[in-house]
Amino acid sequence: MDEFEALLAAEQGAVERFVKFHIQSREDAEDVLQEVYLTAYRNFSQLKNRDSFKAWLISIARNKCNDYFRKRAVQLEIPIEELEEKEVRSDSRYGITEVSLVRETFELLGDKDKQILYLYFWKELPQAEIAKRLNIPVGTVKSRLYTAKQNFKSQYPYHKADDQKGEREKMKQLPERMPEYRIEKSDKESFSVKWEELMGWFLVPKPGEKLSWGMYDCPSGKCDNIYQMEVTGKAKVHGIEGVELTAKEIPCTEKDHVLERVFVAQLTDTHCRYLATIRNDGDVRNYITFLDGDEFMSNWGFGENNCGSETNLSVKGDIQRDGSVITSKKKDFLLDIVGRYTVTIAGKSYDTVCVMDIETYNPNVVSEQYLDKSGRTILWRRFNRDDWAIDHYKKTWSELLPENERITVNGVTYVHWYDCVTDYIF
Repeated sequence: MDEFEALLAAEQGAVERFVKFHIQSREDAEDVLQEVYLTAYRNFSQLKNRDSFKAWLISIARNKCNDYFRKRAVQLEIPIEELEEKEVRSDSRYGITEVSLVRETFELLGDKDKQILYLYFWKELPQAEIAKRLNIPVGTVKSRLYTAKQNFKSQYPYHKADDQKGEREKMKQLPERMPEYRIEKSDKESFSVKWEELMGWFLVPKPGEKLSWGMYDCPSGKCDNIYQMEVTGKAKVHGIEGVELTAKEIPCTEKDHVLERVFVAQLTDTHCRYLATIRNDGDVRNYITFLDGDEFMSNWGFGENNCGSETNLSVKGDIQRDGSVITSKKKDFLLDIVGRYTVTIAGKSYDTVCVMDIETYNPNVVSEQYLDKSGRTILWRRFNRDDWAIDHYKKTWSELLPENERITVNGVTYVHWYDCVTDYIF
């Protein structure tokens, strides 16, 4: 067995799970897998770091899946780019990421549903014209359109929130605009801290814990989303004890929608980690756990064998910071305390340490998390690499947000995008 075959044998299960999760047709998934293996074999000599084989192979699989959906879209006369209509921030272990719920929901539908919805909503054709194009009676168009709408609605994760006003009242202590804040470097030595919050979600996964937090756009300062977090009880996943949490997201611009998520997490003396996430796929409640490979790990897993994030933080020296200039070692998990700072926000001053991560939560993303001595977040800030998601946004972030703060990490520019604060400081 040569080197390529040996590496592929070790990771074949992971890539198969990845492709078959994204492509429901068994035959089509097998065809895509063959393209993945062939492409990997042909380009294997270009892979310099053999330790990156799994990530490299998954990236090929992701590209092949995207190619598959593009081809399917062409067959149905559906330009994929026209479906990028509703961009929202969705969930994972690193909190929020940009996805298109319309596109994701659309891809879950059958071919006939996709076709009729595209012609009616995106092409805005009258039903008589659709009937002519598809060579079917107008009555059939009406029935197919009704069925497609119902199928889309059942897959779409947003639901009406009859108690929306009550939810907003519970979180009225969070301001509509980001309070002015000031960050000042301290000459004092950084302190160690016990950080028990869930990575990306700010809640400590212990019975009885509750928390609300907001996401604020920069430079407008407007609140985009408010989240209400709560530990609802004890839970066990594959024999491992943890707690179940709910997260209610109330978009400030979507007045009649609330998105509710459920997941399970575990806190130990040394680590905090996610064990499972629960989502509704139509009328099916789908449990995805840490044993489900890349389907879980790519969004919720962290650390070797999903050990989770460390709770006992102290300076490691992996990341060095001098003002806006950051340098780091080359490691898989770059998260370190980079200094002590006084953060003044909403009229109060906090003695904090700054915990930075470099592309640990999310590729091409850097974050700053200012923790006080009790290990609670005072302020969280996100920076995008200048070319992050450039295929979608068509411009660099220094062009999109020319007035926003910039930092450099190992000589690469990152631009400040948004901030998060919790009701802990209000």
